[in-house]
Amino acid sequence: MKKLLWIGGIALVALVVAGLIVTVVFLNGIVKTGVETVGPKLAGVAITLDKVNIHLLTGSAKVENLVVGNPAGYKAPSAISVGVAEVGVNPFSVLSDKIVVRTVHVIAPEITFEGNPLTGNNNISKILDNLNAAAKSTAAPATNQTATAAAGPAKKLEVDDFLISDAKVLFNGVTLPLPPVHLTNLGTGPDGITAADLSKQVFSDLTSAIIKAVASSATDIGKDAGKAANEGVNKIKSGIGSLFGK
Repeated sequence: MKKLLWIGGIALVALVVAGLIVTVVFLNGIVKTGVETVGPKLAGVAITLDKVNIHLLTGSAKVENLVVGNPAGYKAPSAISVGVAEVGVNPFSVLSDKIVVRTVHVIAPEITFEGNPLTGNNNISKILDNLNAAAKSTAAPATNQTATAAAGPAKKLEVDDFLISDAKVLFNGVTLPLPPVHLTNLGTGPDGITAADLSKQVFSDLTSAIIKAVASSATDIGKDAGKAANEGVNKIKSGIGSLFGK
């Protein structure tokens, strides 16, 4: 009897280990598909990524080569590209109604800015508008009980620390550095935060930093152009004065 229990215990452990291996293998693909399916619905642009590596036991994950496409009407193939993003999750929270994300670190994203930074007529602001609309749509109450039941209870999130570092903006042939964008304690209340609201908050802060950098750069270019023009006029006047012996 004891021998049978011992063998049964080993078999159970083997099944659990095998289940974890299968889960990890397929979970990577599930997350990748989820990002590429849900992301475009929120941002209104194509979103792709090359690889997701998830480690369930440590609650860590790494996303590689995440690309956020450009809205229609803009020339660049992408608005944002991220080489690496690292995520730390409380692994036990995955089974609860609210997933607790300890850290998100987006490392050295490259942002291509197209349009006018002052009027909001630009590719980055357009994506933010799409995220705002998605967040409002998510927050809107269902029109009937059937719709609510069909939607099902959505997973809420808590993100303790979200950092975007070493970002750079490409604008009119110039590369502009961005200061770190750092958000903390998102969705720490009992209701958490939805994926749409999280995306909106993070992208809102990122957009503000981008607009500030681009507008400042455009102002500096204007000042430099005005200074160069004045120097040119002064040289012409000096040349004319010399020509007439003045």
